[in-house]
Amino acid sequence: MSLPQEIARRLTEEQIAFVKRSGLKAEVLEPGHVRLCMPLVGNQNHIGSMYAGALFTLAEIPGGALFLTSFDTERFYPIIKEMNLRFRRPATGDIRVEARLSATLIEQLQDEAAESGKAQYPLTLQLTAEDGEVVAESHALYQLRLHERRGNLSQIKRPDR
Repeated sequence: MSLPQEIARRLTEEQIAFVKRSGLKAEVLEPGHVRLCMPLVGNQNHIGSMYAGALFTLAEIPGGALFLTSFDTERFYPIIKEMNLRFRRPATGDIRVEARLSATLIEQLQDEAAESGKAQYPLTLQLTAEDGEVVAESHALYQLRLHERRGNLSQIKRPDR
C-alpha cells in the first residue's frame, strides 16, 4: 500500500537532511504523478544561477516521491541505479519537475518485483523554469526491490536475561 499524501510529503521534503535544507517542495503527490519545485533562493552558485547539485537533487527525488505515492511501501523499496543530467541553460529562478508512471506500469513493476525480487524502470524528466523553458534534462534508471523475507522471529535464539 502506498503512503498517505501528508506522510509522503513529509518524507519527500524532510527525510533527507540535504533536501530539507534546499527548501524543495512537493506541489503534487498523487499515485503515478508528482510535481516538485526547487527554489532558487538558498541554492545559488557563484554566478547567481541555481547550483548544479540542487538541480541534480530535483531530478533525482521524483523517483522516491513516485515510489511513496504509487508502490506498496511495505513490500518494496526503491534504489537508483544510474542517472545522467544534461544542462541546457542557466536556471535563474525556481525550477520544477514533473514525473508520471501509468497505473498499468506500476502494477507490472510490482508484479515483476514480487516474482523476481526486482524490477527496473527508466524516468526521463525535464526540469523547467517558470516560463516553461527547459533548463535541464535527466535520464535515470530506478529499481524496485522486494524487501527480503525475514525468518519467523520466534525462531531467533535470545540470550538468557
